[in-house]
Amino acid sequence: MIRIFLIGYMGAGKTTLGKALARQMKLSYIDTDHFIENRYRKKVSDIFAAEGEGRFREMEHRMLCEVSEIENVVISTGGGLPCFNDNMVIMNNAGTTVYLNVSVGELAARLRASKTVRPVLQNRSGEELTGFIKENLDKRRPFYEQAKICFNAELMYTDYDVKALAKKLELLICNQLNKE
Repeated sequence: MIRIFLIGYMGAGKTTLGKALARQMKLSYIDTDHFIENRYRKKVSDIFAAEGEGRFREMEHRMLCEVSEIENVVISTGGGLPCFNDNMVIMNNAGTTVYLNVSVGELAARLRASKTVRPVLQNRSGEELTGFIKENLDKRRPFYEQAKICFNAELMYTDYDVKALAKKLELLICNQLNKE
């Protein structure tokens, strides 16, 4: 039974690397934000706007408990999920957690280039965006660093890079699983 949770800040590559890792390891793939959107038939941003962050974090926690029972899966989490409701404890007990560590500068570059407009980043650019990311990453890092594996996901520019990182991460995960 394999259950892998990818955690990290928005733009760290959880979805991109998660899908590649799932293909590489022949596992199912779940994105927690998409799981919530499908379940509640609302976008995450709409849930935040209509019901507030507290309600969203409750939904997210219940969903995490549910997906933590699924076997042979790679699960990409929302960036804030590890920071609430003892979610890191749940994930660490249920499987292998991997923190995708990426520098503030690279996160800012990825988020600026992203086709997805993230509501929390709207109207932020340049130094303001970089400062916002740094401040939030500093708050979240203590949660992220509770992961069983800390993985540098900085160099993810081409499909070749993503496949190479997926292979490297698979080896680290297999070594971790052999220790447990």
